[in-house]
Amino acid sequence: MTTGDHVPSDSTIPFPKGLVLAPFRALRYSRAAATSPAGLLCPPYDVIDAAQQDALEHLERHNAVHLILPRDDPSGPASRYRRAARTLREWRSTGVLERDQLPGIYVYEMSSGAATTRGLLGTLALSGPDDGIVLPHENTMPGPVADRLALTEATEANLEPIYLVYDGGPTAGELVAGVDSTQPLTDIRAEDGQRHRLWAVTDPEQLRTLAAELYPAHALIADGHHRYATYLAHQAAQHGAGRGPGPWDFGLTYLVDARRFGPQVEAIHRIVPDLSLSDARARLGPEFSSTAVAGPAAAALQVLADAGRSGTAFVLTDGSDWQLIRRVPPAQPGRTLDQLDVTVAHRSLLEGCWRVPEDLVSYDHEAERAVAQVRNNGGLVLLLNATSVDQVAAVAADGDRMPRKSTLFTPKPATGIVFRTYDSD
Repeated sequence: MTTGDHVPSDSTIPFPKGLVLAPFRALRYSRAAATSPAGLLCPPYDVIDAAQQDALEHLERHNAVHLILPRDDPSGPASRYRRAARTLREWRSTGVLERDQLPGIYVYEMSSGAATTRGLLGTLALSGPDDGIVLPHENTMPGPVADRLALTEATEANLEPIYLVYDGGPTAGELVAGVDSTQPLTDIRAEDGQRHRLWAVTDPEQLRTLAAELYPAHALIADGHHRYATYLAHQAAQHGAGRGPGPWDFGLTYLVDARRFGPQVEAIHRIVPDLSLSDARARLGPEFSSTAVAGPAAAALQVLADAGRSGTAFVLTDGSDWQLIRRVPPAQPGRTLDQLDVTVAHRSLLEGCWRVPEDLVSYDHEAERAVAQVRNNGGLVLLLNATSVDQVAAVAADGDRMPRKSTLFTPKPATGIVFRTYDSD
């Protein structure tokens, strides 16, 4: 299943002809609820493991994790979605969450150390998969889409934004940079040390000028392929039920100028179970070579980065021995997708040489953590270099899809900065 497969080909949904980022009235934590603001935020749902979920639930009873990863209750399976809806209603009725009075586009900044990403939060008018306005670059899986769709239907809300990058223009650039002279609505130092600041732009003339500049633009999904597929699925279901145009035609979105305020792109490494290093080396195809290198992970990653400047390369390790794997470049390079390290890793190594089914592979962007896992539990880690933003954009422009978990855009927006409910527009 790929992003957009949920939209029927004969759909009469009124897709826009350009990029539309509309203002909305954000639902935000009130000052009364923010006695410990850092304890209210959490990472996106798909990077929270079980231990972190437990910790977040106990950190603050109003932490956003209670909305995005609710627990089932004794009433039965899938009761977690009803629980999320009840929690959202309760937090609104008791003043934990309050809706802004004026609709606006929000400027949202994430800072981690010396790295700062700043962009626009609004509601994106959804476009069809073939319109070329919003470009996906990864495949989606039906399970996460079904989960997020059930949560959306129960809460009638977008609890987390999708994350788009694009080549920005001067109006957006000046607007995003110009908020420094004003007081932010939110200024939170999260538990992980990352700083989050939020400003609202509500001036109608500024919003009209911004809308005109954005309309001809095209944007790439940096993060949130499953959430975007969920947006489209929910929209199709509402129109299929005869409800016509409505808030389901838009989805909460964070839009970042990749050149001026853009994120970093990190690699996501592959953990391969039940394969020994000697067996993996013996089964390499003739297009690959293997050379011993020194660990630990930090040293091996530096060797990998150096090797990657001249071609496709990987580091393969069981936590004790380390091998640099190089690929002989093809005589006639094909599409951008075919040349990506992550594509070669899946098609040529995991599927071709080692015959490892994709559903047995696990993923981790922290190399040292992945190496520790195989050192303790067996198997191998395949370390990769990161794919550049330009390469990701080229794949999307070609209409291709990278393997899942191909890129990690950092930093990621925190969940809990804003929520968007269907009565907020």
